[in-house]
Amino acid sequence: MIVDTLIEKIIEKQNPACVGLDTDLGYVPEALRRSCATEADAVYAFNRGVIDAVCDVVPSVKVQIAYYEKLGAEGAACFCKTCAYAKQKGLVVIADAKRNDIGATATQYAKAFLGEGAAFSCDFLTVNGYLGTDGIAPFVEEGKAHDGAIFVLVKTSNPSSGELQNLKLADGRTVYECMGDMVEKWGEDSRGKYGYSRVGAVVGATYPEEAKVLRARLPHTFFLVPGYGAQGGSAEMLKNCFAANGLGGIVNNSRGILCAYRKRGGAYDEAARAAALDMKADLNSVLGEIHA
Repeated sequence: MIVDTLIEKIIEKQNPACVGLDTDLGYVPEALRRSCATEADAVYAFNRGVIDAVCDVVPSVKVQIAYYEKLGAEGAACFCKTCAYAKQKGLVVIADAKRNDIGATATQYAKAFLGEGAAFSCDFLTVNGYLGTDGIAPFVEEGKAHDGAIFVLVKTSNPSSGELQNLKLADGRTVYECMGDMVEKWGEDSRGKYGYSRVGAVVGATYPEEAKVLRARLPHTFFLVPGYGAQGGSAEMLKNCFAANGLGGIVNNSRGILCAYRKRGGAYDEAARAAALDMKADLNSVLGEIHA
């Protein structure tokens, strides 16, 4: 089961970090851009360099599809090649596409990312759960059929997330607590050997108190944790996303890895590796040894 695979890679590498390949063309060094025929080629070459540099350090990458869609058909091909190359290097691939719809349309999205022979093949897909169960069920079913998984938006890291997510419902719960409870229920019949299901939650590092509430409410839900680094989240802030054994989440860092060469100097891939190692040490200093 893919959630178990991710957990085992985290334990093996003692690192719950994910490198976000939110690769804007502007992040690619000028010399590399000039050496490539197209913008999409430059992004793919850059991604390969980063993947090669970090694949023995981190267990996972998260590929944000918006940065590829803006490049059109060539960008879509770059997204697919990036995901395939990351898998080839032994990494668990999270497609950050935040898809959702209802009924037949949700099914098509699910097949596109998680289905057999999927066009945008990945291991995990981010989805928006605010259309309710009929917008999530197709992703869950496709994941069960082909060993895929999803991360559902619950408490996001952006500053305005509380405008909706922190509102109180008539039963006293917040909207994010209600969504979290739904996520826990959606995954109750697809739990792996470590107790976590194939229906995970997106929980931002920038809201540690909310994360503490959710970690207690959702003992079987694995968290994707954005917000570390450039968005202001620290290792100390995100520790509430994890259980006492250091499991329970994967922490994304995009710009802090991709653009590390701008601060450190030198080759972009070497700087990315150094930044990934620094992040690992930072997380380890708070979480300690990670074990089942």
